[in-house]
Amino acid sequence: MKVRTPAGQVYRITRRWVPWQRKSRRLSLDALEVPIGAPSGDDPISMILMVVWLVIALPILVVVVAVMLLTSIELLLLLAILPFAIGARVVFGRHWTVEVRRAFTPIHEERAGNWTASGVRITELAREIESGNVPADTLAKQS
Repeated sequence: MKVRTPAGQVYRITRRWVPWQRKSRRLSLDALEVPIGAPSGDDPISMILMVVWLVIALPILVVVVAVMLLTSIELLLLLAILPFAIGARVVFGRHWTVEVRRAFTPIHEERAGNWTASGVRITELAREIESGNVPADTLAKQS
């Protein structure tokens, strides 16, 4: 469920389908920016600048490819395990975890009971957020 605070911040409240959070969502490439408008030309200075640019860009490209590969592997594993996780929840009556995300970053989670109880808790959290009472950040990054 997607809700907004009176100040306009967007939050999403959902059930977590698997017992863990995806780690690759937290990988960020914001600090690694490839220069736009790399030099090109026929003179020796342009060639040297192009070589320097490639020396800088190559490690960045390697990191980007590695992150994409790891994310793909994790997604494939998630898809392989998801039917078993859902089946275990249905057969064994596992409790659902409700999580609140600011944009796509999880900030709060809590156990909410069965499917019906978790739906009620999602609605309660949505009303609280819409009234301006955002739940405490229980998932703050710990250094």
